[in-house]
Amino acid sequence: MLVLGLETSCDETGVALYHSERGLLADALFSQIEQHRIYGGVVPELASRDHVKRMLPLIREVLAEAKCTPGEVEAVAYTAGPGLVGALLVGASCAQALAFAWGIPALGVHHMEGHLLAPMLEENPPAFPFVALLVSGGHTQLVRVDGIGRYQLLGESLDDAAGEAFDKTAKLMGLPYPGGPEIARLAEQGTPGRFTFPRPMTDRPGLDFSFSGLKTFTLNTWQQCRTAGDDGEQTRCDVALAFQQAVVETLVIKCRRALKQTGLSSLVIAGGVSANKALRLGLEKMLGEFKGQVFYARPAFCTDNGAMIAYAGCQRLKAGQHEELNIKVQARWPMEQLPPLGQ
Repeated sequence: MLVLGLETSCDETGVALYHSERGLLADALFSQIEQHRIYGGVVPELASRDHVKRMLPLIREVLAEAKCTPGEVEAVAYTAGPGLVGALLVGASCAQALAFAWGIPALGVHHMEGHLLAPMLEENPPAFPFVALLVSGGHTQLVRVDGIGRYQLLGESLDDAAGEAFDKTAKLMGLPYPGGPEIARLAEQGTPGRFTFPRPMTDRPGLDFSFSGLKTFTLNTWQQCRTAGDDGEQTRCDVALAFQQAVVETLVIKCRRALKQTGLSSLVIAGGVSANKALRLGLEKMLGEFKGQVFYARPAFCTDNGAMIAYAGCQRLKAGQHEELNIKVQARWPMEQLPPLGQ
């Protein structure tokens, strides 16, 4: 089955072609980072308009790269949520229009299921069951995964997601958008041990997260440094390192607990923050305790992309799932509501 995947949940327009037997044939992505940088964050209306502008040219580009014609596409998968409603509607409308014109089925895909399954696109994919850490700008969740659609939520953030905390902390320190990569870049030059930040909610049982207080602690530390006249580049790097270490160690501690609780030894990390090198190293070191393995997608597929939507859609379409001709998106959509394959 040849599936066209469309991703428009936020500020990146992703298109890909995935074949159930031949794998990923082509993918293309346009990021709106430069457009939104001057505002310090994503402007939903601008994001929606740019998706309209980019979608058809990217579809043509992907078809040409894969040397495929529209008549060869057998289904269209698109991100139906969660995400920005206006942005989601662009992808859903385009997908349903193409499906109607080409006489093929369409299917709305859960954005976070796409992220969760993105490591399946690699040469060494994980096998079920495993624990997944979904960590991005909008989500921080620990999930037991027994199969596609067989998800058990183990823990989640009670306030800011980890990626959101990265971006907000960077903005409070005067760093440009997107803040996560800026924090990681500065942390590489930081002085270990100069600052020690708390590891939130690690002193109590459970698998939930909270990063709002850590964000406030970082802001207070930075403001104290500025008041003392110590706000140079090295201090900025030292604060960034202390913040990143606190987030990474918190995530590692919770993942260790989740593996012990479930008795599993395989961990998948997915979402934009999974590209963070310090997080990958911390989790790889921790997995040595379990004689297990950590799996993640290539950096290009950690952030939003069409390939993960095409893959996730293909798995459900092959199982016989599809939608009627209607346009429905969801800004909020608990992943546990997804039906297991075969039902």
